[in-house]
Amino acid sequence: MTDHDKSHDPHEHWKHDGVQVIKGDRLDPNTAQTPGMFRQAAINHARVGAQKIWAGTVSIQPNAKTGVHHHGELESVIYVVRGKARLRWGERLEFVAEAGPGDFIYVPPFVPHQEINASPDEPLECVLVRSDSEAGVVNITDVDPVERPEEVYWVDPIHKHQD
Repeated sequence: MTDHDKSHDPHEHWKHDGVQVIKGDRLDPNTAQTPGMFRQAAINHARVGAQKIWAGTVSIQPNAKTGVHHHGELESVIYVVRGKARLRWGERLEFVAEAGPGDFIYVPPFVPHQEINASPDEPLECVLVRSDSEAGVVNITDVDPVERPEEVYWVDPIHKHQD
């Protein structure tokens, strides 16, 4: 078999279009951010050509909270790696549940919710998976959250705290 014949091998495309490993230190921070939270994409359309899934990580500072929101038609899964997560959900955020390391959280489509780091002194580390290659968010402004988001200074190598 010549080199030319190898290039037409029907299995050769799997070499570049098959399994991809995304190293943990190569995640993409160029994604929607919330004060007190740092999201990074691992799997999405832009990075790997994903058509029906988005996956990444989020690091949530102590006591940080999102506003009330939902993710439209998307289903979401949150896997808690470290820390203590609190989720509030419902029309008035009247329901609450907490999750710790090793726990999975499922958020169905269109469910209004709020994500909270329940710890006052430890970060919350999670893996996120959503059922579309782009992670959409719809903010809900006519619901007064039970736990109000606080202004959190974003401090990382790019965003230095300004006094």
